[in-house]
Amino acid sequence: MKPFAIYVDSAANIPNDIRIARDIRVISFNYIVNGEEHPCFTEDMPFEETAKQFYDAMRAGAEAKTSLLPAAAFEEALTPALEEGRDVLLFTLSSGVSGTFAQAQEAGKRLAARFPDRKVFVLDSANASLGEGLIAIKVADLRDMGESAEACAAWVKENTYKMNSFFTVDDLKYLRRSGRISRTVAIAGTLLNIKPLLMADASENTKIVSCGRARGRKKALEAIADTFAKRAVRPESNTVAIAHADCEKDALYLADLLRARGANDIILEYYDLCTGSHVGPGCVALFFWGKDRRKEAFRAEALPAAHTVPQKL
Repeated sequence: MKPFAIYVDSAANIPNDIRIARDIRVISFNYIVNGEEHPCFTEDMPFEETAKQFYDAMRAGAEAKTSLLPAAAFEEALTPALEEGRDVLLFTLSSGVSGTFAQAQEAGKRLAARFPDRKVFVLDSANASLGEGLIAIKVADLRDMGESAEACAAWVKENTYKMNSFFTVDDLKYLRRSGRISRTVAIAGTLLNIKPLLMADASENTKIVSCGRARGRKKALEAIADTFAKRAVRPESNTVAIAHADCEKDALYLADLLRARGANDIILEYYDLCTGSHVGPGCVALFFWGKDRRKEAFRAEALPAAHTVPQKL
């Protein structure tokens, strides 16, 4: 039995084979399509199948939403590990894009009162999708090397902002629907084939902000690959992750661009449904260990109107 348990919410997007091998447990969000609620993650159903159905429904015009997990759901999920006598590290989607972290913190307080001899660390990933997932995988590495829960929690707080995230979307209408860009900008961008470039920022409550734009899909993916070349630290020895919202061909194209820029170990996975409901099918996101986001000024070429993506769940 591992010395402490690692949990993530399902937005962490970790492929099943890696999750099982690293003994990382998942607490699932729920998604709602046309009024019907389903879990974003289930042990007995391949995520690829769930994701394809979800993004196909969005393409067909279905209204897709996700629901916020209550503190009780986290409390229930973590209790078995604590009853086994193990400490717990729980990672959540960025507090800047979801209320999940606050609910998990409340659960942590309740569990601390119930299990005074155990420790529960609730950690804001300051990221989404495999940005959260890669941090959890790294902590699993540290745990397997013999590090304590306390040491791993301290490492996360020091290194979280070294996880870099950049992505682009294929259709601006989904950002328009979630109120992230104006109708005028969405129409103009579509007519001109403008693709926004977005990233996780360096704020304390990390949000997704615009950092540029490109004319056409390939140009957008090439711009993301160029950013990787500028910001990645030891790309040849670190795991890089690409999440795609049912656009595998584009994800493979980006993977080839990254290999040409030094990446060797690349995870490809369907984009999680939690934030995927806001960016829509066709989103391609890149996550990698790189320069600390807090120590460098980013020039965010803000889209008109609010430009954080998505709204709090």
